[in-house]
Amino acid sequence: MLGPVEREVLAQLFASIPEEMGAVLVRSARSPNIRERRDASAALFSADGELVAQAAHIPVHLGAMPEAVDAVRQKGARAGDVWILNDPYTGGTHLPDITIIEAVASTGLQPLRVSGPGTMHRSVADPAIAFAVVRAHHADVGGARPGSMPPGARTLAEEGVVIPPTRLLEGGNVDEEVMSHIVGRMREPEVRRADLAAQIAAAGRGAERWREMVVRYGRVNIENAVEDLLGYAEKRARAALSGLRDGVWEAEDVLEGDGVTDTPLPIRVRATVKGGSLKLDFTGTAPATDGNVNCPMAVARSAALFVARCLMPEDVPTNGGVARCIEVIAPEGCLINARPPHAVAAGNVETSQRLADVIMLALAQAGAAVPAQGQGTMNNVILGTDRWTYYETSGGGQGGSAWGPGPSGVHVGMSNTLNTPIEMLEMELPLRVERYALRPRAGEKGEGGERGETGEGTRGTGRGGRGVIREIRVLESCHLSLITERRSVAPRGLAGGADGELGVNRVNGKIVGSKVAVDLVPGDIVTIETPGGGGFGST
Repeated sequence: MLGPVEREVLAQLFASIPEEMGAVLVRSARSPNIRERRDASAALFSADGELVAQAAHIPVHLGAMPEAVDAVRQKGARAGDVWILNDPYTGGTHLPDITIIEAVASTGLQPLRVSGPGTMHRSVADPAIAFAVVRAHHADVGGARPGSMPPGARTLAEEGVVIPPTRLLEGGNVDEEVMSHIVGRMREPEVRRADLAAQIAAAGRGAERWREMVVRYGRVNIENAVEDLLGYAEKRARAALSGLRDGVWEAEDVLEGDGVTDTPLPIRVRATVKGGSLKLDFTGTAPATDGNVNCPMAVARSAALFVARCLMPEDVPTNGGVARCIEVIAPEGCLINARPPHAVAAGNVETSQRLADVIMLALAQAGAAVPAQGQGTMNNVILGTDRWTYYETSGGGQGGSAWGPGPSGVHVGMSNTLNTPIEMLEMELPLRVERYALRPRAGEKGEGGERGETGEGTRGTGRGGRGVIREIRVLESCHLSLITERRSVAPRGLAGGADGELGVNRVNGKIVGSKVAVDLVPGDIVTIETPGGGGFGST
């Protein structure tokens, strides 16, 4: 068993590898969505598929990765091979999130070399001793509309190219037929190819660093250290959950329609806390719907893991040990355990947020120290044509808490990206940013005069954070897709705090719905006002 110092050193060593993988990816990627916004994640898994370490990247990416590794293991991954997938029903989340997995060999591998189509290669040896995983959101994967997140899509086929777990590098060489078949059906295929090469290089860096550890410390010692850290994380996680009140706690929240209709869709959870374990039963949640707010169970588990991890001290390693304390149940065929061919693009980005919200509502009753609800949406904006695509998620208000006001203009919940720098956006795309600012609070004067009475959640000391205003003028004809939430149902305050401010979507000043598709002409202006956070406390 490791001592405290050894455990901390090795935990930091393991965690440094996916952080380095992420750095390789963002410095190598071609698309702004990965290079600038850093809409990507990296992690390491043991030979038997347990999470060893992850970078501080995107919660909805990371929590759903174990299913991807399991899917590849079931296919018989061999050491040195690199796999690709995005199928939400076989290890993925939604189609734009493409996952690259390298099955790590212990010896005999050379660094990846990329000089053109068909030249990415490594030699192979030995059984896999670990898995290096990189997941990245590609700005387009061949869907019915640019960005491949068409609001109201009814089937997975409308959302783009579906990639089941497939070997991309085998026997040390890229399968050019597979690569061309994948990227050839997407918009900007050379950009897609370049980003996939960056992902492969990032996974290769993780594999290289893992092998270096094996050489330095010995394979048996590394495997023992992994098991020790998993057990330690489980012990700490159970201790943290033991701080909650045992019992059964229920909560409910809604999605604002599915993009086909505006009918609210309930998400219900029954949280059972008992002796350091947490069971989340989503029986009673709406059935899978016509639109694309459905999601696979991997996304539901990801939300559960995110919330549980938020309740734990910062020094608890985030690995498979934490997941051992959590059980997630959802009826097959419901909104959060959908089956093919249901569309899922919005489920990954919006339903995941509502899952996190409703789980926190339930656990607040059990004494969990959680803030009021944050903006609860990623505010997805997609603009594009067959020649270019712009994808953005925007920050908003975080909920206030017992510790004070919530921050403004930040990503909350299952998202953790940066924004696209205005200079880069205007340089590379036919778009112009007219305004980018925090929304004024209630009573403050904005461009439209004083705001009304419904500002960010107030009351008490935990005032909710402010949303942002992002206004973009298009300079050529293009397609707009919006997938947003909290436009009609406000983020809730907590402990008597006021609800947060609703978000608003506008095209040329006219309010449009939360999930819409619009064709634009030069000069049109898209304005997104993101929601504020709920307030905390009643005094």
